[in-house]
Amino acid sequence: MKPLDLFVEGIGLWSPQFADFAALRARLNGDAPVAPAAPTSALLPANERRRAPESVRLAVEVAGQALAMSGRDPATLACVFASAHGDQAITDAICATLARAPAELSPTRFHHSVHNAPAGYWTIATGCRAPSSAVCAGARSFAAALLEASTQALAERRPVLLACSDIAGRGPLLEMTGCDRAFGCALLLAPEAGTTTLARLRLELPADHASSTPPPATLPDAAVGNPAAAALPLLALLAGAGGRCRLELAAALDLLIAVEPAA
Repeated sequence: MKPLDLFVEGIGLWSPQFADFAALRARLNGDAPVAPAAPTSALLPANERRRAPESVRLAVEVAGQALAMSGRDPATLACVFASAHGDQAITDAICATLARAPAELSPTRFHHSVHNAPAGYWTIATGCRAPSSAVCAGARSFAAALLEASTQALAERRPVLLACSDIAGRGPLLEMTGCDRAFGCALLLAPEAGTTTLARLRLELPADHASSTPPPATLPDAAVGNPAAAALPLLALLAGAGGRCRLELAAALDLLIAVEPAA
């Protein structure tokens, strides 16, 4: 694959330890950021915010952070939303209802259980009519979504918003997924450098296969078991002086990413 060069204009992040990307940078610099409250998802209208499940609120929160940093108009932004597990809490509730009383299954809960629910809420709330998509690739969901968003940005010569998030599992699903805490992140990617450029990315598919880059030693428990936290090595490079990291894209295929901070 020919290397893909593109530019980061905005970064979003939320977990029970980090309210945003600035909090992650503070931790990497040796500070102790204050634990955040629940995601505010400020871009959602109040009625929608009350109705939206946790998975949607988390995805909209990190997407909104990246958007605010970039200064872009959300109505014109193509977007890619990714999740390995979708809304595990709702899926658990649906499975429990089907086992106990199938006729009581809630259509609203089913509506919220699908993987494109965050994209739907986002595009309605922001008035976005640009293309949107949902990506799921298990533990490799972030890497797959990053490649998808990058390809779109370069092929269409337009900025693309990428958001990847997963909430904690519940019930038997938690036993299967091992995802016991929430984590979400977002990147605003552009095909050309601009006044809000934060860093340059170069994506390649190396000929060899090796282990994924681990998160920094200062983040040993940042999001254990959450597939979206596969983004942490890249986020750490964006928060620091740049460098290279490797993320697993498939069983024997990696995504090699070089990060060069803007001057």
